[in-house]
Amino acid sequence: MKKKIKLFILFLLVCILGFLGYKITRKLNHKKEVVERIKTTPSFSFKTIENLVYTEKDLPNVPVVFVYFNSECEFCKTEASKIQSRLTDFKNVQLVFVSFEKKETIESFASVYKLDNQENVLFLEDKKGLFSEIFDVNSIPYIVVYNKDKELLKKFKGATKVDDILAVLK
Repeated sequence: MKKKIKLFILFLLVCILGFLGYKITRKLNHKKEVVERIKTTPSFSFKTIENLVYTEKDLPNVPVVFVYFNSECEFCKTEASKIQSRLTDFKNVQLVFVSFEKKETIESFASVYKLDNQENVLFLEDKKGLFSEIFDVNSIPYIVVYNKDKELLKKFKGATKVDDILAVLK
């Protein structure tokens, strides 16, 4: 009887270790896929708040900073405010704000932080939450910086100092 219990416990441990190994390997492979996918600006298609389709092919030939945000996130509000106060430092950079919220909410956010009607600031609506899938987003704000050659420079998770973003762009 004791031998059967020991064998069962051993079998259970092997199963648990096998399962954990599988989960860890799967997560590592997913991370590698994401790194590979976003090494250069990945394919995407979202709607502008003017209801036009916007893809990676529409990006200008300048550095691009993607900011994934939510209008109710305090860190996102602070980030938008700080970026707005330093817009002149971003004059040769395309700022692309992306949210899964409704167009009207995004428009309101853009207006409140005086980022609407800025030549180098674009707001996109991500109705299906694809941005978070593409970039493996797990926090907001989430900032991704690309150079003018569309190569990934850096990802920032959570609140980020504007100086840190600008330092990456130099």
